[in-house]
Amino acid sequence: MLIGIVGAPNKGKSTLFSALTSIEVDIADYAFTTIKPNLGVAYANHECAEVGLKVKCTPRNSTCSNGVRHIPANLVDVAGLVPGAHLGKGRGNQFLNDLVNADVLIQVVDLSGRTDSEGAPCENCDPSNEVKMIQDEMAEWLAEIILRHKNTLIKRPDGDVAVFELLSGFKTSPEQVRRAAEKCFVALSNTNWDRELARKFSLALLRENKPLIIAANKADQSSDAAFESLKSRLDGVIVVKCSAAIELALVKAAKIGIVDYSPGAKDFKVLKETSAEQGKALEYMRSYVARNGGTGVQDLVNAAVFGALDNIVVYPVEDETHYSDHSGNVLPDAILMKKGSTAQDLAFRVHSDIGKGMKYAVDARSKIRVQKEYELHDCDVIRIISTAK
Repeated sequence: MLIGIVGAPNKGKSTLFSALTSIEVDIADYAFTTIKPNLGVAYANHECAEVGLKVKCTPRNSTCSNGVRHIPANLVDVAGLVPGAHLGKGRGNQFLNDLVNADVLIQVVDLSGRTDSEGAPCENCDPSNEVKMIQDEMAEWLAEIILRHKNTLIKRPDGDVAVFELLSGFKTSPEQVRRAAEKCFVALSNTNWDRELARKFSLALLRENKPLIIAANKADQSSDAAFESLKSRLDGVIVVKCSAAIELALVKAAKIGIVDYSPGAKDFKVLKETSAEQGKALEYMRSYVARNGGTGVQDLVNAAVFGALDNIVVYPVEDETHYSDHSGNVLPDAILMKKGSTAQDLAFRVHSDIGKGMKYAVDARSKIRVQKEYELHDCDVIRIISTAK
């Protein structure tokens, strides 16, 4: 899984990336601080199955603390996108190429309205305009790819397959191509599209292929009214209020032992004596965290993984009695699966041979045998019975 962090320059993308990954990156108050994409790992939080089973897990592919599993997800932070990027302005198409493999996008906007769509200082700018600008630039870029290959596409009788093959590097699927065409009333049987039709289709495909989460950043410098206004303008889009700067400050303070803080927590404990200036800053951060139920940064990852991508967490085991693998590790792997996935889908995730040779599965909680078509539920613990070892 790859989460892409996008946005116009000077919105706090690199600060958010650093807060989520604890990786030091260049952070500055000017456009194009990020030139090459930053790569790292963030963690989605989910209640561990150990809580309900009353056992102590020994994780392998993730970590667990206080009954919460921290499940890794890859993260990429790319250069800021400006109006005209699809024509080469700013970092241009390089930005867009860096995002082709992303499964979901987190767009960072300036909730305070103090920077415009190019990252320049302004007063009372509407952050919803940034969302439209990013979507428009990505759609124009995708439409241009389609139009460049139009002469080849129109010769194909299987329009849906032809478009899918053209855009296969965009990490799309035939189903997404068909759904996008249906939603914007574009015929795949006749791909002699003009720019407007190509753009309509591209926008619809982006919504299918790259679901969007909005990080309403710099919320500590804004108001609840501004947040509610942004949400109303972006009806149907997940919008999360956050302060990447406060999260990063707390993560750094925790790293050097000044505070006891866990990402997503609604409070923190000061462990050392601080200067008057530090104490004032910590009280400011405590007030924000208490008022908003956290910094909102962890909520972004959870919203992307479990909201936009509609994942559940499943635990494959080899011993349904002890909920363990062959080495005795309890609930060793927390696997993210799309809601609606089956036991056989899980078997294929574990190993292709196990999926091919699967006979049935066992629900480790009830000890009841289930068929390959069994639809998985969140926090299921499953033993796969297969002819493959």
